[in-house]
Amino acid sequence: MLNFVYWPISAVLWFWHQIFGWLFGPDSGISWILAIMFLTFTIRVLLIKPTVNQLRSGRRMQEMQPKMQAIREKYKNDKEKQALETQKLYKEAKMNPMASCVAPLVQMPVFFGLFHVLRSFNRTGTGQGQLGLSVEQNRNTPNYIFDVQDVQSFLDATVFGVPISAYMSMPSDMMDAFTTDFQRWQVVAVAFPLIIIIALFTHFNARLSLNRQKQRREAGKTVAPTGDNAELMEMQTNMMNKMMLWFLPATIFLTGFLWHIGLLFYMFANNIWTFVQNVLVFRKMDKEEAEEEEAKLALKRTSAPTVGARKVDKRTKKQRKKDN
Repeated sequence: MLNFVYWPISAVLWFWHQIFGWLFGPDSGISWILAIMFLTFTIRVLLIKPTVNQLRSGRRMQEMQPKMQAIREKYKNDKEKQALETQKLYKEAKMNPMASCVAPLVQMPVFFGLFHVLRSFNRTGTGQGQLGLSVEQNRNTPNYIFDVQDVQSFLDATVFGVPISAYMSMPSDMMDAFTTDFQRWQVVAVAFPLIIIIALFTHFNARLSLNRQKQRREAGKTVAPTGDNAELMEMQTNMMNKMMLWFLPATIFLTGFLWHIGLLFYMFANNIWTFVQNVLVFRKMDKEEAEEEEAKLALKRTSAPTVGARKVDKRTKKQRKKDN
């Protein structure tokens, strides 16, 4: 049913493996790891514009909070009118509230699609979604765009002596599909540090965004919610912030035993990209905001009357005589 996701992901992964396989050898673990990481970068490059739009949309939403709060208070007994006025406000600001959803909605199927493609290199298990193939059948069955030779290359490729599609909770019978002789503790030794790094960067990325929001509020560029629902809205915001800071990293940490080594490298690359991108984009947005403020001040200075300037009386001689 999700072939429209699996085939393109496997195609991009295949493309990068061809390039890095030519550089480092097709059976090299580094070739497969770099192919997975550059699959991540390919997706993130395509999402740069939607991500920037998402961040700008979030900034405008914060700036519009006072007006939106005023609409909620004015039409609190008329939900239809409230929705119409809110939509009108979005239109005047030339903002699409759905812009903030594009990047996350694209990344989710990519993540689960890559999980499925990597898992499908080893179909010897008998659990949910597994085919229960024998070791020999598995090594001679293509995997989406990857032919038999690619499947065998992936199964034989290792990083720090551990197969790329191994994971900490992998059943013992699935471990037999690899020609590499390894122990479960070796998988843990490779996977666990990656999980720690991914969880930490997830926390750092959330803290980077929240610190910027805090700085903007302290600078008076955003305001706290007011009105009857202010306390509830503040509570919901604090809860979401705590989820971003602690719940998501904790979830990654607690579910890390399920993730393949290859998928952990995807998550690692994705988090590093997010951190660097946010630092650069926030810097760019702060510069744009400073330029906008300077333009507003310059406009005020040019439109303000000059101190000591003589006022021109535009009345006619007859009007002046009448007024006097």
